[in-house]
Amino acid sequence: MEYAVNLEGISEDMLEGFFDGWPNPPSPEKHLKLLKNSTKIVLAVDRDKNAVAGFITAISDGVLSAYIPLLEVLPDYQQQGIGQKLVTRMLEELDGIYMIDIMCDPELQPFYERFGMIKSSGMVQRNYQNQSGMQ
Repeated sequence: MEYAVNLEGISEDMLEGFFDGWPNPPSPEKHLKLLKNSTKIVLAVDRDKNAVAGFITAISDGVLSAYIPLLEVLPDYQQQGIGQKLVTRMLEELDGIYMIDIMCDPELQPFYERFGMIKSSGMVQRNYQNQSGMQ
């Protein structure tokens, strides 16, 4: 597995299969756009299959705060340590940032605790009509 922090050599057709289970998932075209618009990305790339196996994104002001909105590893690549490597590399990319926030379901909190993160409470708003991405 190769890990990349940029989109060099990445195309829409390499982003198939993500957002499984979402009622209105972003298309590979929108997925590529959200990667381009993120402050930081880390991709797990399977060069043998010419496919992205997993990704993580961060949005940051570059001074004090960062938010990690998305982490996903395709089912065929899960349980291989890829998610852990993606988080570790993203935290390295965000080194020096005061606060790094992630919102996740309670059953995922133990995964993030392994990286020294602590449980917190928060508020969210979801506009499901825009789940596939803004036009």
